[in-house]
Amino acid sequence: MNTLTQAIEEIVRAAGSMMRDAFNDPDKPAYSLKGRQDYLTVTDGAVERFVRAEIERRFPGDAVLGEEDGGAVNAQRLWIVDPIDGTANFARQIPHFCISLGLLVEGRLEAGAIYEPMHDELFIAQRGQGAWCNGERMHVSELAELPAATMEIGWSARLPAAPYLALVLRGMEAGCSVRRAGSGALGLAYVAAGRSEAYAEAHINAWDVAAGLLLVEEAGGRVNDFWTPEALSQGNPVLATNQRLAAELSVLTGIDLK
Repeated sequence: MNTLTQAIEEIVRAAGSMMRDAFNDPDKPAYSLKGRQDYLTVTDGAVERFVRAEIERRFPGDAVLGEEDGGAVNAQRLWIVDPIDGTANFARQIPHFCISLGLLVEGRLEAGAIYEPMHDELFIAQRGQGAWCNGERMHVSELAELPAATMEIGWSARLPAAPYLALVLRGMEAGCSVRRAGSGALGLAYVAAGRSEAYAEAHINAWDVAAGLLLVEEAGGRVNDFWTPEALSQGNPVLATNQRLAAELSVLTGIDLK
């Protein structure tokens, strides 16, 4: 592990400890709603402030874009953080959430990590160095038949329900086991780890995918060209798959892969 990935691991593990302590607090995390099914807790803000302070201390001059407090979208070196991806799960006492932290350098993902604190799982990658889960090299699934495949399809309240339901139906008719677990970042990590064959969502924000897309690529998978000029400010569709089902899943979802 080099200095960069060591720093990323230390930051996300410390942030994860904050999340775990809050989740296990007898008073439980209080939450509010930013919008329909858009949860916010005090811990979201606390974790993001911690990450920003750590990046400023360790990497002075680098910019940060976060879900809660925004930030730059045109910096040469940009850290992108989702302090709690799966906040609804976190707030409702479902132990399926994580922190996602990725480093974008001149528009290309170079390193990132997803840490799921309740099961102590660290997914981490650096470009050209592979993807790892708790020290074990990850590789995407080798499944080649949709009737044996698992596909997670994310949903966003920003879009109408009909296209989401239509995609779920197409996936089921193709024979996939279709799931939705409430964390896009972990959905991508699970594709990288070979636990599912695909993650798709019609619209997702940059902070949800800034680590996961690199994990999938470094684990031998395929992803769409998410990082268009508007991606940081507006989000984009996302599709991440294994190699052997990539063509079929691209047609099924209508999302082109790189």
